[in-house]
Amino acid sequence: MKKLTYKHTTRACYLGYITQAIGNNFAPLLFVMFHDKLGIPTGKITLLITLNFAVQLAVDLMAAKFVDKIGYRRAIVAAHIFSTVGVAGLGIFPFILNDAFTGLLCAVLFYAVGGGLIEVLISPIVESCPSDNKASAMSLLHSFYCWGVVFVILVSTASFAVFGLDCWRILACVWALVPAFTAVLFTRVPIMTLSEVEGESMPAGKLLRKPVFWVLALLMFTAGASELAMGQWASAFAESGLGVSKTVGDIVGPCLFGALQGTARVIYAKWGERVDLLKYIIICGAVCTASYICAAFSPLPPLALAGCALCGLSVGIMWPGVFSVAAVRCRGGGTALFALLALAGDVGCTTGPSLVGFVSGAFGDSFSAGLASASVFPLMLVVFAILCRKLKD
Repeated sequence: MKKLTYKHTTRACYLGYITQAIGNNFAPLLFVMFHDKLGIPTGKITLLITLNFAVQLAVDLMAAKFVDKIGYRRAIVAAHIFSTVGVAGLGIFPFILNDAFTGLLCAVLFYAVGGGLIEVLISPIVESCPSDNKASAMSLLHSFYCWGVVFVILVSTASFAVFGLDCWRILACVWALVPAFTAVLFTRVPIMTLSEVEGESMPAGKLLRKPVFWVLALLMFTAGASELAMGQWASAFAESGLGVSKTVGDIVGPCLFGALQGTARVIYAKWGERVDLLKYIIICGAVCTASYICAAFSPLPPLALAGCALCGLSVGIMWPGVFSVAAVRCRGGGTALFALLALAGDVGCTTGPSLVGFVSGAFGDSFSAGLASASVFPLMLVVFAILCRKLKD
């Protein structure tokens, strides 16, 4: 049997982020169907979104304490088993339990636990792998979440177009094969921990007393908010701005956003060692601010869509870039560092879209007002990145 190397570990991590993309993006494609065919009210469907992110936040917080105790391998294998059960459960649980909504809640609970563990573990596993350029490796890793989003939307949309929407239960089981395979792969690949690479990790209390950590946490918060404020509303924005169908809106909106976001991460992975990472984040934050303003106030729909696309390009490096800066500036932070930064990022991922939705509703369902308000996040990111450059470790 062929001996597996750290290259296989990295590839398993790529599949891990594709697994997370499946968990976060497959169910939203079915929300209308859940309402029409399963009779679930819109308010309860919204609860599915809230549960997903709330559970991931809770897992981020708890993982800082228990992951090192049970070990990376057990935790990452468990994460993919949870994801497998959850994704497959979307097509199974609503039909074996007395209440369809309860079945969906159970499925979301499972893959949310898996997704939270994946978010905490994948980055430190790759950071621990032997590599000449950690920042480039981190950027390439996070690009696979973007490709996963694009892949899930395109394949699912094509399947619905060819086989009809009724194939969704089978498709859920097919998508579940990805985390199932990845779980098996993680039982065999070599895995190192950050403590093995960096030495003994600093206590969490010492990490929390470092001013630079709090600036990095704010950077991660604004990065998550900048990304998801546009990413979560891209489809609705495309439909509203261009008057296209939902199918076209899904492809033109989140697919285009995700593809350009992934492209930005691949570009940085290839040539990133030539640039100052924090300076690059500052530039991207400024471009992102401009993209929100363009999308919000452009009088022409094509220009507004260009703003959406530019946003995808500009946010690409933010999340993985902050992880890479933190790994250097808070060396010895260990798993707790990545778990707490993931927590800050996920809070941003919840706050950004919520602000857009709230402001849009307050101004008569005006996406322009909502997106304009979200421009505050990349602007704050620029301020915090400048502050991070001035702070000592």
